[in-house]
Amino acid sequence: MHIKTATFVVSNQDVSKCPENNLAEYAFIGRSNVGKSSLINMLTNKKKLAKTSGRPGKTQLINHFLINEQWYLVDLPGYGYARVSKSSKKTFQKFITAYFRKRKQLVSAFVLVDIRHEPQQIDLNFMQWLGEHQIPFSIIFTKSDKLKPKAIERNVAHYQSTLNKSWEELPKHFITSSSSYEGKEQLLNYIDSINLSLKNTKPQFD
Repeated sequence: MHIKTATFVVSNQDVSKCPENNLAEYAFIGRSNVGKSSLINMLTNKKKLAKTSGRPGKTQLINHFLINEQWYLVDLPGYGYARVSKSSKKTFQKFITAYFRKRKQLVSAFVLVDIRHEPQQIDLNFMQWLGEHQIPFSIIFTKSDKLKPKAIERNVAHYQSTLNKSWEELPKHFITSSSSYEGKEQLLNYIDSINLSLKNTKPQFD
């Protein structure tokens, strides 16, 4: 897939105010310093589509971007190390949970994980929550340019062995780098393949 157009549509904290049409949505979420905004900008070929910041936690709303006028990329607030108040974090948690539980247009979530680090319990807990609520998701390992190939292979294997302890079937994963563009084609082609299958089956999100 080649992204020709990527347009900001709306930001809000109320799921009921998300776009009302039936276009498929793919939600990107992860710890607040995982490089989510940079990844979104790389995927869409727009350097400033998603706001990047040296301060983690910049994204604080549900952000909808219309891609190729066919589907939505949804940028969700990061969790974990954001420098925001406890009350703000509770607000984030409330509307993020509402989005995942109520948004029928959601086709799949992408959970971003920094490939340089050991499996973090906060990520594992969130994936467990998605699984318990039967929400399809894949893992996107970010910042692969920071490690050598053998280290990447070792860290991914470690992550998979950790997930094997509680998952019968491992989620699909992608290895990416916003600076080297690694994984861009694979990720977009994956989304494209899902969109094609949805088109052929004529899904209804009502």
